[in-house]
Amino acid sequence: MSEDPFSERLKRLEDRIEAARASRAEPVSRVGAKYTQGSLAWRMVTELVAGMLLGLGIGWGLDRLLGTQPAFLVLFVLLGFAAGIRVMMRTAAEVREGKAEGALMRPSGAVRGVGRQRPGTETEAGPRRPDGERGTDGDDRG
Repeated sequence: MSEDPFSERLKRLEDRIEAARASRAEPVSRVGAKYTQGSLAWRMVTELVAGMLLGLGIGWGLDRLLGTQPAFLVLFVLLGFAAGIRVMMRTAAEVREGKAEGALMRPSGAVRGVGRQRPGTETEAGPRRPDGERGTDGDDRG
């Protein structure tokens, strides 16, 4: 005896669903996408401003509590500025080392903008010619 018509229809439907899933492209996820230089700049500015605002809030609160109007406000704004600069420098170091999630990386693994060589310096691809192109035969002529 052959299979039940319902199970045959169910099997065909499962096959169609599987074929549709296989043909459908994977959704593009922006999680872990590479940062642009602009987004890294905004991140660093935000870190700096956040540090200063936190220092401003703490200093203002202590001055109100203790009645020492500008003393703690000035002190903690400066400390917040220093903390913001420190966090910015740590972020820059992470990007330079490629540790930041989605750091600006070239396909070769070098971080964009870091360690750029001046024209005329030796590279793995050969010396740069005066016109900016790389020579592979070691010949500096254009």
